[in-house]
Amino acid sequence: MSERQPLVAANWKMNGTLLSMQPLVDTIKTGLAGSDIEVAICAPYIYLPELSQRLQGSGVATGAQNVSEHEAGAYTGEISTTMLNDFNCHYVIVGHSERRSLYAESDALVADKFAQVQSAAMVPILCLGEQLAEREAGITEAVVARQLDAVIDKVGIAAFAQAVIAYEPVWAIGTGKTATKEQAQAVHAFIRQRLAQQDSTIAASIRILYGGSVNAANALELFSMTDVDGGLVGGASLKAEEFLTICQATR
Repeated sequence: MSERQPLVAANWKMNGTLLSMQPLVDTIKTGLAGSDIEVAICAPYIYLPELSQRLQGSGVATGAQNVSEHEAGAYTGEISTTMLNDFNCHYVIVGHSERRSLYAESDALVADKFAQVQSAAMVPILCLGEQLAEREAGITEAVVARQLDAVIDKVGIAAFAQAVIAYEPVWAIGTGKTATKEQAQAVHAFIRQRLAQQDSTIAASIRILYGGSVNAANALELFSMTDVDGGLVGGASLKAEEFLTICQATR
C-alpha cells in the first residue's frame, strides 16, 4: 500500500431492509470506532436518510450507488445530486458495470454523471472494467482506456484530483471469481500510467480501488499491491464482521 489514504467502499446494491441495515450499520460503526481507516457505505437511495443519521459523527461516509445526469426536471423516478446533498452524501458510484450492462449506460452518459456529481461538490467513484470476452480477446486495456478517456474528454484531467476510480473486472463481480493480485495490479498500473500521460501529480495521488468479489480471504493480498488503494466491496459488505476484516486489511 502506498502513502495514498486507502478507502473501502461498501456497495449494498439492491439488498437489505430497514430492519437488516440498522444492526449492520451499527456493528460496522462500532467496529471502526477510533480507527483512521476511511470507509464509505453506498446504500439504496431509500435508505440514505436513515444511513446518514446513523453514521453522523462516526467518520464513515455516506454514498449513493447512482444518480441522474440531470440537475432537476421532468425525469420521473430519477434522483438528483441536490437530493443526495440533502442527506450528507459524500460519494456517488458512477458507471458501475451493472448500470452499463443492464441499463445500457454509455461511456458518454457515465461522463455526464461524473460531471454532475462534481458540480454538486460530491466525489464520484468512477467504475471501469472489462467483460470476460474482452479479457479473453486481450483488449482489457483498450476497454478500460475507452471508458476512462470518455470522462477525461468531458471534464478534463484536473477533475480527477477530486475523484476515486474503481477497477472492476466484470467477470469477477458476484461470481466468486477474483482477479489475481497480479491481474489487478497490472490494470491499476495501466490506469495510473494513462492518467500520468496528462498529469503525473494527479496520477500519483488518485485512489484506485479494486472491485470484484473482494472478501475477507483475499483482501489482504489484493490491497498489498502497489497501485491498489482499497476496495469497492459488494456481497461481503452485507456481513458486518467480514466487512470489518476487509477494512482492517488496508493496514
